[in-house]
Amino acid sequence: MGAAALGVLAGTITGYAVQYHREPTPLPPLAQQKMAAPSPAAVNDATTKRSINANRWHKADEDLAKKLVDVPGGVQDGFSGPVSPDTFSASYFLEPSEGVGSVVRQAKRLATARWAEDDRNFIEINLIQFRDRLGAEDFYTDVAKYMPNKDFAGNTGKDLPGAPADFGHMWIDSKAHEEPGYHPIRQGRALIRRGDIVASIEYTNNRGEIDEKTLAELAKRQMERL
Repeated sequence: MGAAALGVLAGTITGYAVQYHREPTPLPPLAQQKMAAPSPAAVNDATTKRSINANRWHKADEDLAKKLVDVPGGVQDGFSGPVSPDTFSASYFLEPSEGVGSVVRQAKRLATARWAEDDRNFIEINLIQFRDRLGAEDFYTDVAKYMPNKDFAGNTGKDLPGAPADFGHMWIDSKAHEEPGYHPIRQGRALIRRGDIVASIEYTNNRGEIDEKTLAELAKRQMERL
C-alpha cells in the first residue's frame, strides 16, 4: 500500500516539475456554447432508445454491444444494444431494487440482445463488463453456486463444449414450471467468462422443451464474439 501511494505521489511531483518550465496554456471558457454531442430527438416512428436519450451512453458502451451475437432476421421483439443498470436489473433480478445497487457498484458496462421465435422460444443474452477480472470471477462463481438449487435449474449442469473449465457452463431446468391455465415454462442457461466480461444466455421455452444442442450452439457463437 505504501509503495503504491509513493508511486502516485512521485508521478504527481514529476508532472508539476515538467509544467513549471512551460509557458502557461490559456484555459478554455467554462461555458462552451457548442459541444460536439448529439441532441435528444423527439419521439417518432424512427427514433430509438439511444436517440431519445442522447448522451446517456458512452462510446465504449457501443463497443461492448458489438460483442453481442447478431439478432436473427424475421424474429419478434428483437433488440440489441447498451442498457442502463436499472433496465438490466428490472429484467435480470427477482428483486430489482436490491440488485441495482450492486450492479452500479461492480459493473462498468452492460449490453443486451433479446428476441422471440414463434411465440415459443424467448432468448436473452446479457453482457456484463465488470470493473476488474475479480468482479467477473465472483459473479460467475455465485451463479454456479445457486443454479443447482431446486428454485433454479435443480441440477449441477455441465461444462460448455469448447470452453475451458471454470470459464463456461450450462444448465437446463430439471423440470418445467407448471401452473394451471398456463403453458409449462422451462429454461436453459449458459454462462461464459472472458477476462472482465461475463455473458449470461437465457433460453426459455413455453412448451416445456429445451433443445440442449441449440443452447450450446448459441453459447458457442457468443463465446466466439468475445
